[in-house]
Amino acid sequence: MKATIYITGSIAAYKAINVVRNFQKKGHEVRVAMTKEAVHLIGTQTLAALTKYPVLTDLWEKERANQIQHIELADWTEMAVVVPATANFIAKIANGIADDAATTTFLATASPKYVVPAMNSHMWSNPAFQRNLALLKQDGIAVMDPATGRLAEGYSGKGRMPEPDDIMAWIDDSLQAKKVLAGKKIVITAGGTISPLDPVRFLGNRSSGKMGIDLAKAALAAGAEVILISGHIAVSLPNSPNLKNIKVETTEEMLSAVKTAFLGADALIMAAAVADYEPVNYITHKIKKQDQGDELKIYLKETPDILKKMGSIKKANQVVVGFAAETNNLLENASKKLQEKNADMIVANDVSHGVFGSDKDKVTILRQDKTTENIVETTKIEIAKKIIILVAEELESRKVEK
Repeated sequence: MKATIYITGSIAAYKAINVVRNFQKKGHEVRVAMTKEAVHLIGTQTLAALTKYPVLTDLWEKERANQIQHIELADWTEMAVVVPATANFIAKIANGIADDAATTTFLATASPKYVVPAMNSHMWSNPAFQRNLALLKQDGIAVMDPATGRLAEGYSGKGRMPEPDDIMAWIDDSLQAKKVLAGKKIVITAGGTISPLDPVRFLGNRSSGKMGIDLAKAALAAGAEVILISGHIAVSLPNSPNLKNIKVETTEEMLSAVKTAFLGADALIMAAAVADYEPVNYITHKIKKQDQGDELKIYLKETPDILKKMGSIKKANQVVVGFAAETNNLLENASKKLQEKNADMIVANDVSHGVFGSDKDKVTILRQDKTTENIVETTKIEIAKKIIILVAEELESRKVEK
């Protein structure tokens, strides 16, 4: 793979030279971008000699003919690794600040990203830094925990840069996990659907779409082609050539889009909060308050059950995953849903404590083989990664059975 190593101004920057060597030993083609602080610490000549490429350090260097260097490097990159990553660099990329060659190139890169923090233990535990780190993880960037050991300040603590061999092993493990859905097409629904009442009003729900978007990010990182069918969402979509987004509003529109997409797909993950009811009669004009008196009565009817319909038509080699958002009797209701909808998995979560729009959740995953998996409270992107791994395992088992 084509890897760009970003070196920032940590005292551990000298170790990045061995990281570059390890990448080359694994057969990766490597280029390097550095912050000015890193250049001050270790210079560029050794890295340029090792990689046979000039080191990118300055946006104002003379551009090559017909090339904008930082965009050319971003487009070239298949894997971006920041090692060591300072608190300052992490704060910038977490908040979209692009004020030098390294941050600008990193933010312009669409390929998988890895960050290896290295800093003083007090900086590591600082709440502001931890907020920035959480933002990176929410964006689907892989973060390696620093080691605990003797720091440059002369005392021990968490924040030491891991050894180059350990970093390489972590990258290798991550790359293997990321390929589990290579060649697969995954349909994911996200956000909430609405039930129009009149041209102005509608019945809706509080879904932000974050879980569905994180699932799309995890599936893309796993090598899948993703069709994302989204209702109302309050978060931005991942930027990937392997993502197709179909926007819908109503449950009927989502059903139509899912039926079409699922025909040629390997798996369907129904993470959308689909409206269960809609008005019996849609009012073609805006309802006037003065015409209704003290009460407005709305008669509702059930909307189509998308998960049940897809469960009834899925082929033997297709996997269907549903979600059960419950406020009581979580496992009982989820188990019932698993059977009634003919799903392969149900992800059950308790929404009585206000998880909509939150960055964290805890879930229980129920499977048709009667196994369950409890995921303790963690970020939604980590939950999404686990679900994607389970989907990949389920697809692999179908292949073996065939």
